[in-house]
Amino acid sequence: MSDLLQFAVLGFSTGAVYAVLGASLVSIYVATGVINFAQGSVALWAVWQVAGLRASGVLVLPVGSVELSSGPMDVWPAVLIGAVSGLLWSLLAHLLVFRPLRRAPELGQVVASVGVMLLIQALVPLRFTAETLGTDPAGLIPLPTLTSKVITVLGATIAVSNLILAGAAIAIALILAGYFRFTRMGVATRAGAEDEQALRLMGYSPDRLAAIMWAATGFFSGLIVILAAPAIGGLDPTSYMLYVVPALSVALVGRLTSIGVACGAGLALGSVQQILLFLTSKSWWPSWAQAGVGDAIPFVIVVVALFLLGRGIPERGARDVGAQAPVRVPRIRPLWTAAAIAATVVAIVLTTGQWRFSLVMSIILALIAASVVLLTGYLGQISLVTMAFAGAAGFALSKLTTNLSVPFPLSMLLAALTATALGVVVGVPALRIRGAQLAVATIAAALAIESFVFNNPAMTPYTGNVIEDPSLFGFSLAVREGTDLITLRFSFMVLLIVAVLLIAMARLMSGATGRAFLAVRSNERAATAAGVNVPAVKLLGFALASFMAGIGGCLIGYSRGQLSAASFTVLVGLAVLATTYVGDITRISGAILAGIAGPLGLLYLVFTQTIDLGHYYTLILAIAMLLRVVVFAPHRDAVPEWLLVRRARRAPPQQPAAAHAKEPADVR
Repeated sequence: MSDLLQFAVLGFSTGAVYAVLGASLVSIYVATGVINFAQGSVALWAVWQVAGLRASGVLVLPVGSVELSSGPMDVWPAVLIGAVSGLLWSLLAHLLVFRPLRRAPELGQVVASVGVMLLIQALVPLRFTAETLGTDPAGLIPLPTLTSKVITVLGATIAVSNLILAGAAIAIALILAGYFRFTRMGVATRAGAEDEQALRLMGYSPDRLAAIMWAATGFFSGLIVILAAPAIGGLDPTSYMLYVVPALSVALVGRLTSIGVACGAGLALGSVQQILLFLTSKSWWPSWAQAGVGDAIPFVIVVVALFLLGRGIPERGARDVGAQAPVRVPRIRPLWTAAAIAATVVAIVLTTGQWRFSLVMSIILALIAASVVLLTGYLGQISLVTMAFAGAAGFALSKLTTNLSVPFPLSMLLAALTATALGVVVGVPALRIRGAQLAVATIAAALAIESFVFNNPAMTPYTGNVIEDPSLFGFSLAVREGTDLITLRFSFMVLLIVAVLLIAMARLMSGATGRAFLAVRSNERAATAAGVNVPAVKLLGFALASFMAGIGGCLIGYSRGQLSAASFTVLVGLAVLATTYVGDITRISGAILAGIAGPLGLLYLVFTQTIDLGHYYTLILAIAMLLRVVVFAPHRDAVPEWLLVRRARRAPPQQPAAAHAKEPADVR
């Protein structure tokens, strides 16, 4: 019993981070209606900012740096500056990205949030180097430690610092909840969540109120992660960014309205994860569940919370949403299609080595991006789990070819069907939710699959995952032969498979199925009234998209000969989403452009081999993604906020309809 208590309290360190990030997500949603996937990235920058100040006294900026002291800075000034840097990042995100998108469709807001997430994550390893830190980035940089004292409770040795972190998380949650409940601006912010026009009539600016909340949550998120960093992982260029996934799960437990519930759920989740980590060391614990169980819990919480509370999660009232990007129904033009295929054949023949390999990878990535176009662009289901489907098929292919000796192409078909089954399971929450909430469920699913399956040695051994070379009727289709990095026959096989699937997708989308997809994308209720079976159409969309991604994962497996989890991480999936959105997420041609620009594709090779900008690839991709969604996405926020407030003050008063009156969101 003492061991359980000790590990439960030990979990307060990560639980405090989940609690504050979750409370921040709730606060931003109440204030703006945005689910901010970049909340963890803001905290990530704050931690590294403190590291730079503590190591050399250098204030690192996105461009340039400032030396604030001639040597290492004292602890608490560095902590304060680090937390303020989180405040500034959040405020910049609001002013430059989310305020222009305040009337954009949910897809645009989700993509923008992912863009900010990738932008900050890409900047961290670029800006915090040995030169700016003044030491080896992998070394021990003195992060602030709260206290080393321990106490004994019921036989359990408990670190006081964990209790302090839990207390800090609760205090921050009380401050945020108190602001909404007991201050005039907080009450006005809650009221604006229901009717922004009425708020302007009262003389308040919704944007200024939102800016206050963005700034506060950025400060508190950075502060709690800075304080908890020594206990939960020190300096890491990615992990804090992905802490947003469990934070999203606890925010949903709080119905995106209750800061207190989100805080309590965050502390509880951290404790449960640590208790599970302790139990996995027991001899009776099953070997297949010794890795990744804790990371799978947020997905379970998300699914349960959305199914039990999905209809109860409020949407912002009076939100004037702009038009979605128009979708052009694909038309197959035989001459153009034949010309494109012929040009690709010529390019394959004329290239060799790494260039041919990158060309083939671009073709494979175009297929995976096409699955994003189908599911998100045509059906309107925001999914961040595409690469997990591809990885599931790739690892299944390894088992089928090496353990069961299933021949090609049956092995690839069965592996893709495995991904299809997984896609249907992940798509079940879409029967009850949509929009940004579905994006939360899918990113939680992606992280759970990555941790529990791809990084689980019991399922995917680190030294295994070999894939047998494909052959058909005794004719080898192997990717390599002698010193040839990639053979012509393998390249042509990939081109044939991808071309057939893209043509089939175009035919499908131009028929009755495509019309049903677009009807669901446009308006689910109207689609139901028109006789469309919306649940069946959604599951069909997830099945088709996961099958296409699964075929892409199999082709990646064949091209490597041996798979690793690094090929199918959440970050790779977000990069594919970014390139697809930049290319045009509503067209198959956009998928082809995404393949060219995708990881290990032709554009990536140009960056790494020709112009030596490989380190800036993700950063440039994130910037292009943000420019695409902010500058070119369809939205209707062309009128400055100050002018809207002035117009509202001059407008004649309107009598609200009693039947439609709403109480402000209950934030507690």
